[in-house]
Amino acid sequence: MGNALVTGAGRGIGRAIARRLAADGCDVIVVDLDEAAAKEVAAEVDGRAMVCDVADPDALRVLAASVDSLDVLVNNAGIFPPVRLTDITAEQFRKVMDVNAVAPLLLTQLLISQLSSRGGSVVNIASMAAKVPTPGTGAYSPSKAALVSLTKLCAVEFAHTGVRFNAVAPGGVRTEGTAQVSADPEREGRFNNLVPLGRRALPEDIADVVSFFASKDARYVTGQVLYVDGGLTEATVTFLQAAQNAGGK
Repeated sequence: MGNALVTGAGRGIGRAIARRLAADGCDVIVVDLDEAAAKEVAAEVDGRAMVCDVADPDALRVLAASVDSLDVLVNNAGIFPPVRLTDITAEQFRKVMDVNAVAPLLLTQLLISQLSSRGGSVVNIASMAAKVPTPGTGAYSPSKAALVSLTKLCAVEFAHTGVRFNAVAPGGVRTEGTAQVSADPEREGRFNNLVPLGRRALPEDIADVVSFFASKDARYVTGQVLYVDGGLTEATVTFLQAAQNAGGK
């Protein structure tokens, strides 16, 4: 599949994506803010580690300048600080938007020539929060909704380059970031009971779908968003029934 660049690849979903793309035959550029994590994953997948703060446009330019050719760009880096809208500051809101939505745009702009010369694929990692607003996560839901809209717009505006743009929107995923939540067996059991497929996703569940979007099997697919959530975003009635049962009705 050629060369791939994955941001936020030092852990969790990003690490699983790097592993899967390497298994698919890609030479992977592992990008992360954590140098040690990036090097560890790069060594595992026989790739190249790059340290980059994706919120810094200058750092993105340095990163892009180091890439000679590219077939797959995966914008996975993201942050989700827990703060309610009543308390979030403009600075905090902008930081989330910079990482989750602006960075994917800037990297696309900086790398579009490398991608277009190879008929490349861009896969943005969104979230079910783009579709289902998630209270208490500040700018996270708006940023992921913006990323979904950006994906669709890029698919249209950059169509002439031959580059395809799609997004994968995970639901609940078992990662380092959710380890504390998943550690409570009773709470995790309640969550799993509400997921139509009966369990929280593994990072590999997300990585496999990224692999599809990046592959020639998706050669006629662009501008699409695939919710890889075990049916969670469609389970409104299940939630209502659980609430009624909890109330003794």
